[in-house]
Amino acid sequence: MLEREIVEGNGMDLQEFIRVIRTRWASVALVLGIGIGAAVAVTALTPVTYTASTTLYISVQATAGSATEVGQGNNAAQQKTRSYANVVKSARVLGPVIKELGLDVTPATLARSITAGTPQSTVLLTVAVRDHDPELAAKLANAIGRSFTDVVSDSLEKPVGGGTSLVRIETTDPATVPTQPSGPHKTVNLAAGLAGGLIGGIALALLRNAFDTRIRRTSDIGTITPAPVLGEIAFDANAAREPLIVRKDPRSTMSEAFRGLRTNLLFVDPDADHGKTIVVTSAMQGEGKTTTTANLALTLAENGAKVAFVDADLRRPRVAEVMGLEGAVGLSDLLIARAELEDVVQPWGSGALSVIPAGATPPNPSELLGSQAMRALIAELESRFDHVLIDSPPLLPVTDAAILSKLTAGAIVVTAAGRSRRPQLKRALEVLAGLDARVLGIVATMVHRKNNSSYGYGYGYGYGDTSVPTAPDTDGGRAGRRAKVAHAR
Repeated sequence: MLEREIVEGNGMDLQEFIRVIRTRWASVALVLGIGIGAAVAVTALTPVTYTASTTLYISVQATAGSATEVGQGNNAAQQKTRSYANVVKSARVLGPVIKELGLDVTPATLARSITAGTPQSTVLLTVAVRDHDPELAAKLANAIGRSFTDVVSDSLEKPVGGGTSLVRIETTDPATVPTQPSGPHKTVNLAAGLAGGLIGGIALALLRNAFDTRIRRTSDIGTITPAPVLGEIAFDANAAREPLIVRKDPRSTMSEAFRGLRTNLLFVDPDADHGKTIVVTSAMQGEGKTTTTANLALTLAENGAKVAFVDADLRRPRVAEVMGLEGAVGLSDLLIARAELEDVVQPWGSGALSVIPAGATPPNPSELLGSQAMRALIAELESRFDHVLIDSPPLLPVTDAAILSKLTAGAIVVTAAGRSRRPQLKRALEVLAGLDARVLGIVATMVHRKNNSSYGYGYGYGYGDTSVPTAPDTDGGRAGRRAKVAHAR
């Protein structure tokens, strides 16, 4: 599954490429730094060398002075010059040089510091020698020139019957002591380090991106499901302490994001009669589903709609804590007929929003949530409220949310950007599809942005009714209902 997703995600345009580089800039910077460091280290550790060179002129003497023979001699000289480039580095030439200068090296070792070549269509042979000592480099170049001349004239090109060699070699430019080092090549090394580091850094960034299965943006969700993305909620570091963002700062961009989610939800298949109850869930724990459901409930209630907010996470309930309510009595008590609906419903704020906590933790949450009593409760809530939002457990650890989704209008799946992974979200949606449960849409939470103002709608936020339900009032009627339930226990 993972390999298939990586292959499917390999298509990348320029905008996506830039996004990956910006996201993975640390990888690029790391490898680029390594490349530059390696170039500096190589330059520092490479011994300084000097290069001295000598140029030899090679000619083939003609036996007569006709133009044809002179031309033939010149062609023969060019052909021989190309062959002589290899002769220069032979042991036959270098042996006498080593003996003359008293060197403690072998001809093969000395040959590695010699380069010989001839410019095209010329009879010039250039011999260059590298050495750490500039004076020795010049001595070697001149000694090699002399030894080469002797070997060619006295041995290689000497006529078989005796006589003078027809090949004439003259030194046109003797080697001089170099004043500037020829190596290491600092600029070349640095350029190579920069280029290699940059290419390696980009490759590492692309490789990490290919194997990174985390959901980071809306387009990642689109590769998994055709379900619409109903909203994007920016990351808020204070959400754990202040989860009711719509109440705390109604004019903030995040509050507007929840209002946008509300609007999109109201337009999801508006002509279909699927009921009023919506389950909000996620693939795994900690993706922001309870905070999302709570703020969505506030935005629905601020328009005057009657909203029921039900905590169906009977294993790890959080709604009572988030809403600042007492949660000892709730849904589980209703489902086992230990309390009536009026005993557990707690009005919140101005009264448009009502909350039903989870209550006591039962030993069989899945059986309770799939029971006929739960069906009856959903029907009762839909008859009393305009909207019913159910906060449910995550889909992958337990089956509670999938069971509830089958009993309701459908599910909203919350996924946290930078935390949730594509295989997890895909598997969660497969769980819902396996029960023919309807997926109303996806909400991306914890979306990181440069600043809050980057999340906007193109218009101001000081408009319309910004009133939100206030904190719950403590009234004796509710306390009396709790006392009644406690006595019934």
